[in-house]
Amino acid sequence: MLKIAIAQINPHEGQIESNLAGIRAARAEAARLGADLVVTPEFSIAGYPPEDLVLKPAFVERCDQAIAALAADTADGGPGLIVGGPWAEGSAIHNAAFLLDAGRITARRAKHELPNYGVFDDKRVFTPGPVPGPVVFRGTRLGLMICEDWWFPEVAETLAATGAELLLSINGSPYEDGKSGRRIELAVSRVVETGLAFIFCAQVCGQDELVFDGASFVLNPDRSLAVLLPSFEPALAVTEWEREGDRLVCKPQPLPPEPHPLEETYRCLMLGLADYVGKNNFPGIILGLSGGVDSALSAAIATDALGPQRVHAVMLPSPYTSRESLEDAADCARRLGLKYDTIPIEPAMRAFQSSLDPFFAETQRDITEENIQSRIRGLILMALSNKFGHMLLTTGNKSEMSVGYTTLYGDLCGGYSVLKDVYKTTVFALSRWRNENRPRGARGPEGPVMPDRVITKPPSAELRPDQRDEDSLPPYATLDAILENLIERERGVEELAAEGFDRATVLRVWKMLDRAEYKRRQAPPGVKITARAFGRDRRYPITNGFTELVR
Repeated sequence: MLKIAIAQINPHEGQIESNLAGIRAARAEAARLGADLVVTPEFSIAGYPPEDLVLKPAFVERCDQAIAALAADTADGGPGLIVGGPWAEGSAIHNAAFLLDAGRITARRAKHELPNYGVFDDKRVFTPGPVPGPVVFRGTRLGLMICEDWWFPEVAETLAATGAELLLSINGSPYEDGKSGRRIELAVSRVVETGLAFIFCAQVCGQDELVFDGASFVLNPDRSLAVLLPSFEPALAVTEWEREGDRLVCKPQPLPPEPHPLEETYRCLMLGLADYVGKNNFPGIILGLSGGVDSALSAAIATDALGPQRVHAVMLPSPYTSRESLEDAADCARRLGLKYDTIPIEPAMRAFQSSLDPFFAETQRDITEENIQSRIRGLILMALSNKFGHMLLTTGNKSEMSVGYTTLYGDLCGGYSVLKDVYKTTVFALSRWRNENRPRGARGPEGPVMPDRVITKPPSAELRPDQRDEDSLPPYATLDAILENLIERERGVEELAAEGFDRATVLRVWKMLDRAEYKRRQAPPGVKITARAFGRDRRYPITNGFTELVR
């Protein structure tokens, strides 16, 4: 029997010493459980994606030293190791997998398929390796692959043709909606093509805008799912392998229940925020709690991710803030158990008005005065952040970000945006779900965490009397349907009009989306959950005269 431990670990990007300690801890636990081999994720010694860190010779050298230290550890007769990291070969730097056993590096394999789309730019910093052959570990021929290598048939088929007995892939595969199912479907294709069982080992962490969900798994040669590790949390599972004829087969283990799609999204947001705050050494977060659904959901996610003692909520009322918003913000903070303060902005509004009156005397009030209110709030929150060290959490959503319904140096202020890739309709759905469920791993309370009125009342920025978002925007259900087609699917105005969308509305949304690029470039980073998030995924020029419309 061969026992292979899948170590689904949470690396700290660039923090090689702590990653080394984490791999050693995983190996010690696997040894206690009788494992022969411990598999860790792609670039596990340093965290993935390393981006331009690999261009620093000192970084590569320190990774080499750490991998050599792990190799030396295996002289103790315990489990072997598969770790990921950089491999400098002359002037080339490879994204590599290292097999460590008996006190030395017994094999290296370089990633062959380098992704260069969406969030990936591996070709910018890495050199591809040749199509690999199997590596031999204690008499077993392992078909070792690195992430993108198994997304195409060539590497797996070559490994099978050259004698591999088991396919094994180490991965840094970021989460997006529905991706876990697509991974398993794709792995089934590799199993069918080769007749070999397949191990998928993935990292689990938040890294800037990306979240890696783990969800490592094993497929047997009959395509059955034998092992599945949990999503969004570190885990270690020892898998047991027997020979059946000329095949290796994994003994099945109990599978975790399939999570609700909204729980997956919510936990993704929690992990992304928790790791960003924790790994950047912030003591906690501060946010403006307005009484609206976006800030309420942001506060709930922050509380669940960090704990209530690390979240500071501030209400910043103006003369236009409704009594309902004051009540709802206070109620939300009470339910979540947050520190809650109120700082009225009317005195600052009067001061700005006094300073600007000589210049604005001959003009009418317009959006300028509304934006001043938002910028006053941003200034106050940033001052509190600077003074006490808590990171300012931005609370805007993807719908607003898409069409520019947001204020530069106002509600765009902050260090991180947990809802940056979450459409408004999904904000409502997540809020209802959280009121009815407490997600796994949450540090916040049981039960409803926001008043129903926060979810049901018409959204409003409350920057003028009786203001409603739909005074400036189409209804969110319509807006989000149009935006998803324009952004995620890159569809055109005429195509959507032909499908039944009102052409004038689509054209209006398309123009707002196009004009708001300069704002998005100045927005803070935020969690990616869709296939086309702003930032790493979608990169449009700010100065852009292209139009697909006939002039």
